[in-house]
Amino acid sequence: MLKHLLTIAGSDSSGGAGIQADLKTFAAHGTFGMSVITAVTAQNTCGVTKVQDIEPEIVEAQIAAVFDDIRVDAVKIGMLSRPETIKTIAACLRKYKPQIIVLDPVMISKSGYPLLQPEACSTLITELLPLATLVTPNLPEAEAISGMKVTKKEEMRPVAEKIIALGAKAVLVKGGHLSDTADDLLFDGQNEKWFAGERIATKNTHGTGCTLSSSLAANLAKGMSLEEAVEASKAYVTEAIAHGIALGSGCGPTHHFVDLYRKAGILE
Repeated sequence: MLKHLLTIAGSDSSGGAGIQADLKTFAAHGTFGMSVITAVTAQNTCGVTKVQDIEPEIVEAQIAAVFDDIRVDAVKIGMLSRPETIKTIAACLRKYKPQIIVLDPVMISKSGYPLLQPEACSTLITELLPLATLVTPNLPEAEAISGMKVTKKEEMRPVAEKIIALGAKAVLVKGGHLSDTADDLLFDGQNEKWFAGERIATKNTHGTGCTLSSSLAANLAKGMSLEEAVEASKAYVTEAIAHGIALGSGCGPTHHFVDLYRKAGILE
C-alpha cells in the first residue's frame, strides 16, 4: 500500500532543503508526499537572506485540508519560527493523532541564519517534543534543547537522556559536529545504539538534516523499526552526499535520486 507522508516545514527557494528536499526524499522512497508550508525563505546555496512566516491560521488550514481528506501515515516537522505557529501545529497533531511524527528541530541554517526565534525554543520543547516519535537534533540543537554542553562523544548519552526526559519517545543525536568522529546516537530511554558516521570530503551538503529526517519518516511509515530506519536512512543520505550536486557558488544540495538516476543511466 502506498504510504502518504506529510512535511510541515519551510520552503527553500533553491530547492536543496526544506519542503523541497522533503518531497524529493519522500518520492525517492516510493511514498506520496504532501506539504504544509510554515515559512517562505529567500535562500540559495550561499545562505538565507529573508524569511516570511506564514500566518498560523493558514498553517492550520493547510493541515486540516490534508488530514480531513487524506490518510497520513507519517509526519515530518522541520522549520518552525514562531511560538504561535508551534502551538497551532501541536494542537492540530493532538487532534488528528498521526502515528508517526519525526521532529527535526531546525534552529540555524548552515550559513548561520537564525530560523527559530529564541522565544520559540521553549515552546517547541513543551509543545512538540512530547508528541515526537523521534527527534533528530544535531549537537548545537541538542545543546539548545537540553541546556547541556556537548562537544565530545561521551557527552551525547546524557544529553539524549535529558531530551527523553523532556518527553520525546526517542532521539537521534547527530554527531556531525564532533571533531574526532561523526557517530550518531539513537536512544529511546532504555536502549542506546551507535551508528558510525562517514565523513565525505565535499561542500555539497545543503539540506542533509531535512533529507535524513524525511527519510526516517518514510522508512518508519513503511514499517521499519527505529534501528532499521536509522540504518537505512543514514545509508541513503551518505549516498546522496557522496553524489552531491555542484550547484551555485556555495554549498550545493545532496542528490536525492541517485538510485533512480543510476537505473536510468543518467547519473553524472
